[in-house]
Amino acid sequence: GKPKRKRRFRWITLLLPVWLVFMVAVPWVAWTKITRVAATSAGERPGDQPGQTFLLVGSDKRPSDKSRGRTDTILLLHFGAGPAVLTSIPRDSLVPVPGAGTTKINAAYAFGGPPLLVETLENTTGLRIDGYVEIGFTGLVDVVGALGGVEVCPKEDLKDKDSKLDIKKGCQSVDGKTALAYSRNRKSFANGDISRGANQREVIGAIGSAARSPWTIFNPLRYSNVSTSAAESLTVGDNVNPVQFARFAWALSG
Repeated sequence: GKPKRKRRFRWITLLLPVWLVFMVAVPWVAWTKITRVAATSAGERPGDQPGQTFLLVGSDKRPSDKSRGRTDTILLLHFGAGPAVLTSIPRDSLVPVPGAGTTKINAAYAFGGPPLLVETLENTTGLRIDGYVEIGFTGLVDVVGALGGVEVCPKEDLKDKDSKLDIKKGCQSVDGKTALAYSRNRKSFANGDISRGANQREVIGAIGSAARSPWTIFNPLRYSNVSTSAAESLTVGDNVNPVQFARFAWALSG
């Protein structure tokens, strides 16, 4: 009857503000847990350009490594001026690296960290890079685990001993270790890095789709776990503010 509906409405009006505060507080607290790093080029930079271009890299550095490692994954995401565009840069591309001559682009990170990689890409592409985001091997595994897995759709059976990938063709949910292997595998393909780049973009899209699903957004425990796991897995350029990062994450997951 009416009294029951009134009580239900009262509960909704009480819980809605609490839920909204929770939805804002969780990513804000998560932001404070993200590692910050200098990532601005020391060289002459391109001028301001419409929209934003972020550099997203996946590092092969493991917790036990003393060196920086190399950037197995190099992606540029442009958003804010037209549709968002995610572009892969093959890691073996030969480019001029300031102070190191012409060499593979993934070596720039090993030689000079994020600033040198940003400088190399700005010099090579003419794009001004407005933000830097990095995730490591274990970070990707943890994020996919927090999401409860993601869906990938290989077009053929894939098996590779180096990446430890063993997967059948067709759409399926995979765990973090398989998602990482799927992202790293290139020896199963004739065109190597080109197909690997496509798989990496597929995994990123799958992570974004899972993160934006109602099951994540309306499940407080999962929402908190995903936000915390992502924050603890990421390194972000010190010139990126929370609003920029939120726009980057939204564009990446779209």
